[in-house]
Amino acid sequence: MGDERVIALDSVNLDIFKGEVVCLLGVSGSGKSTFLNMMAGLEKPTKGEVLIGGVAVHTLTEEQVTLFRQKNIGFIFQAYHLLPMLTALENVSLPLIFQGVSKHKRELNAKKMLEIVGLKGYEKRRPSRMSGGQQQRVGIARAIVGNPKIIFADEPTGNLDSHTSQDVLDLIIHMVREKRQTLIIVTHDREIAKFADKVVTLQDGNIVHIKTKEEYNQHENA
Repeated sequence: MGDERVIALDSVNLDIFKGEVVCLLGVSGSGKSTFLNMMAGLEKPTKGEVLIGGVAVHTLTEEQVTLFRQKNIGFIFQAYHLLPMLTALENVSLPLIFQGVSKHKRELNAKKMLEIVGLKGYEKRRPSRMSGGQQQRVGIARAIVGNPKIIFADEPTGNLDSHTSQDVLDLIIHMVREKRQTLIIVTHDREIAKFADKVVTLQDGNIVHIKTKEEYNQHENA
């Protein structure tokens, strides 16, 4: 950045296993969002490797990494990132378009997914006519509808009140556990971290702690 050299991540090393729920925990500026972007192939590391299922994601071209994400990765965002001109059904259907699924099957799958997340009857609603919690449920349905192997959730409850946050988090955890998907949550909320199998704490671009669920909760309750 100008004459200043910023080390966003410094000698970070982490293994994440299939079906794990992993929380990247840290304050703003700790490097957790950069770490997520590296893992998802949205940014390339200046040094080191990013391997997903044996695929060296950091070596892929933009076109290759885009195709890889379409087949393997789902995203849940803090700001929802729903397309305002599309209905809930159309927003959830989007990932299936890129997978080449037929229109009829896309709509059936999206409708079923909306029902699973508790939004039956909301298929034709646009985001402007939904609450924050409802929009995030649409975001969850969109992330999961294509059966990705990995789901990245960046502050998924950051714009929600505490009661809605709990409901949304319970829903995410339940759905990924059922499908044995890998979930990586980025958050600064220590309460959310209690739900993870592994809690990775970042500070100034470094991993300072890696704790199991039991170790983390024991420390928090001490």
